[in-house]
Amino acid sequence: TSDRKEIPVNPYTKDVSKYVMAPASAKKRKYIMEDRIAAMKEFSETTPLNRIEKSSGNIGLITSGISYNHAKEVFGDEVSFLKLGFTWPLPEKLIKKFAGMVETLYIIEENEPYIEDFVKTLGIKCIGREKLPWVDELTPETIRRAFLPECKDQKGYAIDAEVPPRPPVLCAGCTHRGFFYEVGKYKDIVVTGDIGCYTLGIVPPLSVTDSVICMGASISGGVGFSKAVEKAGRKEKVFAVIGDSTFFHSGITGLIDAVVNKAPIVINILDNRITAMTGHQENPGTGHTLMGEPTHQVDLKAVCMACGVREENIRLIDPYDLTATKEAIRTGYGSSEVFVIITTSPCALIKDVIKARANMKCVIDQDKCIQCKMCMKAGCPALNFRNGIVFIDRASCNGCGICLQICPKNAISREV
Repeated sequence: TSDRKEIPVNPYTKDVSKYVMAPASAKKRKYIMEDRIAAMKEFSETTPLNRIEKSSGNIGLITSGISYNHAKEVFGDEVSFLKLGFTWPLPEKLIKKFAGMVETLYIIEENEPYIEDFVKTLGIKCIGREKLPWVDELTPETIRRAFLPECKDQKGYAIDAEVPPRPPVLCAGCTHRGFFYEVGKYKDIVVTGDIGCYTLGIVPPLSVTDSVICMGASISGGVGFSKAVEKAGRKEKVFAVIGDSTFFHSGITGLIDAVVNKAPIVINILDNRITAMTGHQENPGTGHTLMGEPTHQVDLKAVCMACGVREENIRLIDPYDLTATKEAIRTGYGSSEVFVIITTSPCALIKDVIKARANMKCVIDQDKCIQCKMCMKAGCPALNFRNGIVFIDRASCNGCGICLQICPKNAISREV
């Protein structure tokens, strides 16, 4: 490590030949680019980021990144290493020099054989992907099995204990859970999902979402799907599910597309007042800049209306109110136009929310509970079933009250 260096801001100089890649400019910039690549190749040959670690053995390994650490754990100092820390352009001369120092050359890298293919184009014989698997993670144990199968009894690589499976799940108290629970009651719908916490709508017991492709594809893909369904004479209703920050990022153009092309889809904007999945960053709907300073708060309903959605086709609901959620979904399901449902409630992991619900935790009255497990269909991790009894883990409960509304016997209530 080194001390942080303050880099002064260079003055801007107008240069259209550099920043506007019209054909004439692009042709000239190609010469400059090739000169830069040549300089980078020379740097790659001399930088200490690419280094040889010589041993007395006749085996050599070329590797980079975490693969180096795994290989080092397996082989130790018994083999020579060419550790690449600068991998494009690759150091041709250094690789040839290293290959000439050993009799057997292994290439150990994750994913595609990028380094291996380059080494082979140099006419150097090497062993790599034919021994390593094309799938799954690269681990010390994987490397040992591939290159040192005779060391099967060597300790330190295999893990005797099985790690219990822990599938991803929406957090206890998640604002999206009630919506997915109610949508899941419909069997003749297609749910096109998007990138965010709500991607977990695919996970049992909810198992609602049918597709997740890329940011914004919930709406644009939903438009295409609705047209295909209509053309095929089928009756499935399309529900597009997208978060508030993803909607601002990539969903508005899809909404316009849906309105202009008269796609009768239900667009569900799950607004949890933050960009939750990636660490609670601000977005245009939070009223704060990325630095936390107050700013204009973009209104989701106003944006939808500006894109052409009629006001009577927009519903604003509290996602913790299952009755309101159910009614909005029912109305949207029956609409022949673009219909928008905006569920608004802050993420359950926001500190203020956690504090506000500290004394709102739920508890099950075992005298009333018939162990039907209806409450568990919402997939809340705070609900558990053990020894024939459904119970709520108090430490996990967020106090959202979804299970309270689901229970057919009113066996769940707030703690007194």
